[in-house]
Amino acid sequence: MKFCKKIVYLTIISLLVIIGLLVSKKMIKNTKMGNNMSSQQIVDYILNINSYKANISVQVNSNKNTNKYVLEQEYNSENERTQVVIEPSNIAGVKIVLKDGNLKVENTNLNLSKIFENYKGLEDNSLDLIAFIDDYKSNDKSSMEENENEIVLKTKSDNQNKYHQNKILYINKEKKVPTKMIIEDNNQNTTINIQYNNIEIN
Repeated sequence: MKFCKKIVYLTIISLLVIIGLLVSKKMIKNTKMGNNMSSQQIVDYILNINSYKANISVQVNSNKNTNKYVLEQEYNSENERTQVVIEPSNIAGVKIVLKDGNLKVENTNLNLSKIFENYKGLEDNSLDLIAFIDDYKSNDKSSMEENENEIVLKTKSDNQNKYHQNKILYINKEKKVPTKMIIEDNNQNTTINIQYNNIEIN
């Protein structure tokens, strides 16, 4: 009986220690991301993320039509970029993975995949938040503006695609996360509008 009580006590103590560690980790993260962060600190935080997961709504405008998509995006510290189509239903399940210069396209519903080595379009993944960050860091003309609620980062794309020249990222000051990204052509017409429905930054 005493042995059983000891096991129960040890289990309770172990659970309390684990809960304590989780709570302290959360408190440290909240302190780091506290409300007292300056706008520049928020920008530095976004520009130096190691990984993120996001659900995004994308509207792509062309001369002839407008297409809308819902995607799940993920980027990890191993420089792997993944996008999965959620909507529209006719292409749902299409998964695009970019890593180490290679592009892998899968259809998870049909269990098909194809790998393209040394994919030349890798650097032109305009829907990717990391692509924006790379452009912002590498362009001398990148700029930051702010209002009461938002920080607005502006930059130009590194590639020669005339439809993806200007990039504008909007960051919510209170939540410290991107809310939308606008991509414009060389005439400042919006070609891509990305809304961040949900984003988790690590």
